[in-house]
Amino acid sequence: MKMLIGGREVDAGRSIEVANPYDGSVIDTVPDATEEQVDRALAVAQEGAAVMEALPRFDRSEILARASRMVGDRIEELARTMASEVGKTLREARGEVSRTVQTLAVSAEEARRLAGEVVPFDGAPTGKDRFGFTLRVPLGVVVAITPFNFPLNLAAHKVAPALAAGNAVILKPASVTPLTDILFGQILYDAGLPETALSVVTGSGRTVGERLVTSPVPRMITFTGSAEVGKAIMAGAGLKKTAMELGSNSAVIVTAHCDVEAAAERAARGAHALAGQVCISVQRALVDESVFDRFLERAVAVTSSLEAGDQLDEATDVGPMIEEKEARRAESWIEEARSLGAGLAVGGEREGSLLAPSILTGVPDEARLWKDEAFAPVLSVRPFATLDQAIADVNRSRYGLQAGIYTDRLDEALTAARAIRCGGVMVNDVPAFRVDLMPYGGEKDSGLGREGPKYAVEEMTEIRVIGIRRASR
Repeated sequence: MKMLIGGREVDAGRSIEVANPYDGSVIDTVPDATEEQVDRALAVAQEGAAVMEALPRFDRSEILARASRMVGDRIEELARTMASEVGKTLREARGEVSRTVQTLAVSAEEARRLAGEVVPFDGAPTGKDRFGFTLRVPLGVVVAITPFNFPLNLAAHKVAPALAAGNAVILKPASVTPLTDILFGQILYDAGLPETALSVVTGSGRTVGERLVTSPVPRMITFTGSAEVGKAIMAGAGLKKTAMELGSNSAVIVTAHCDVEAAAERAARGAHALAGQVCISVQRALVDESVFDRFLERAVAVTSSLEAGDQLDEATDVGPMIEEKEARRAESWIEEARSLGAGLAVGGEREGSLLAPSILTGVPDEARLWKDEAFAPVLSVRPFATLDQAIADVNRSRYGLQAGIYTDRLDEALTAARAIRCGGVMVNDVPAFRVDLMPYGGEKDSGLGREGPKYAVEEMTEIRVIGIRRASR
């Protein structure tokens, strides 16, 4: 497949192989863009920014609505492409495509309602003869850098609000999963998007990513990935807006006042979906000591029932990790935790890029499985004596994306909602829950800014104030 620059398919003198994570077979190749091609994409985006700013909100909305319908018409093609390059199961891939339909549809709605507000100038003593209002104006060029795990929907969360706001976009997909994003770019062109408004540039982060980030052309960088890379991007971006959706080691608290078996099943499935390679995957479960054994028994039973294997097999529940080296890393983290005294309740085996869904108990604070982002199908379970103790455990993390709490008591739910330092608290659900219209983002090393079309559109515009003085005669 070729990358897309201003509506044209573009090749390069060198290429990147895209492999199936399950068996390592090469699916396709994409260009490894040169610096000159990146510069060409930046120049095209400057042209596209002027085109998009002049495009009426109605037209932006109609383009995104058509794209939503076109994605819905191609669910199976997009899902199979995604599953092949990402390693997520076909069920997971179809679910992501369906979510993308909604992300585009909501972004289309936001394009129509993008507006400013009245400014009460006469509320100040020097403004009594004036009135005014604000406009929401596009930033210009937005660079979107996306991860491997949700190549379509996370691209839509960045690209669609940027277009709704009247910006041009350069999309830089993860090098290991670029195929779905190229198809997405072609769909947007087919939906009527001006060709200069979008480029999809493939290549390494070192060449493509750094040149896009450090260029003076973009006014905003929106990135999803690790905290370490996010910090490097912010250091190199200079005077630009940034939206950073970074890592996490999300926790769920399970109190004694809930359906413990239901919480255990949801936590187990939330830990192992997409082989645990989700920012808000359930990595840690803090369970009231009075119901700990019940929780663990059910969580182990559910985890043991999950079928790991070829993601293109309809019977598979858990596919491979993105690369064998990542599965080896996660396996070494399990071994480290066990050497520090943790117990292995289920799983732990690895075959190539397949890591068996796993649960550990007694993982100490200093283990990487507890304090860092595992990004693997591993759940660590720990008992607690008091809710305050559990909340303190959650908050000791350097991350703060989302958390969950299971309880039937309103006081416990409100205590957790107020005290847990993260971007979202899901009551009677796991932190892995997200709907695409909600504000989504984190605190601490989990980043800054919010996704969700309404909130992203606000981040991707500037406020311009218009003041009007009454004419004197």
